[in-house]
Amino acid sequence: MKNDSNLLLTVDIGNTNTVLGFHEKGELETHWRLTTRRDQTADEYGILFRNLFAVSGHRPEELSGVVIASVVPSLTPAMAQLSRRHLLREPLVVEPGVKTGISILYEPPGDVGADRIVNAVAAFAVHGGPVVIVDFGTATTFDVVTRKGEYVGGVICPGISISADALFQRAERLPRVEIRRPGRVIGHDTVGAIRSGLYYGYAEMVAGVLKRIRAELNESVRVVATGGLSEILAPEIKAIDVLDPTLTLTGLRLIWERNRPDEQG
Repeated sequence: MKNDSNLLLTVDIGNTNTVLGFHEKGELETHWRLTTRRDQTADEYGILFRNLFAVSGHRPEELSGVVIASVVPSLTPAMAQLSRRHLLREPLVVEPGVKTGISILYEPPGDVGADRIVNAVAAFAVHGGPVVIVDFGTATTFDVVTRKGEYVGGVICPGISISADALFQRAERLPRVEIRRPGRVIGHDTVGAIRSGLYYGYAEMVAGVLKRIRAELNESVRVVATGGLSEILAPEIKAIDVLDPTLTLTGLRLIWERNRPDEQG
């Protein structure tokens, strides 16, 4: 039976957060950022999802489809089972063989995280190429797409939260601090000094990597920032042209549209 609804659920499962979005008629209507919990079952996630449906005013029966990108392999089957059991939709999981609309020149192609490919799809569709995507997540990743729409690779760095956790765990006298823009570079107490080191040190690292990427490409390139910490860090980095925290959800919608089956069960 064909489903004429235009409501799409996009699910981006990251190591730290899982981001969900409802798209209606091609527009992102609402989205949520949840903590990724590897020990939750499909039924537990199903209860959570139904609560989100209630809050949004939608019903699972309205869905035209579900599309999932995951970098947590242990959770992917549970999320797919949730879609089938609780949402009554066979999900599209972003994996090798799915149509993306871009060429992947990475070696081997299957080693690229699904979120990185999804971001590349969205950035190229919206901004054209060449484009660099900086994703401030558990890891900070830089992904490069050429003028021809070729994903050629990038850079992977430990995320700022990983750096903060490592400092707290390895140095007994140093406290854990909230990651936010400090008032000054020179910290006048331990918390201020750590916060400054994390924030400005990370901003300079990102700016430096982008400078080297631009030099290697030897052409003008647009830089798009996304990810959970992008709204905190991107404003400090002049090399970033566009801030788009929901870029991954846009990419998931585009991939769904490029793979959409004619019939839904």
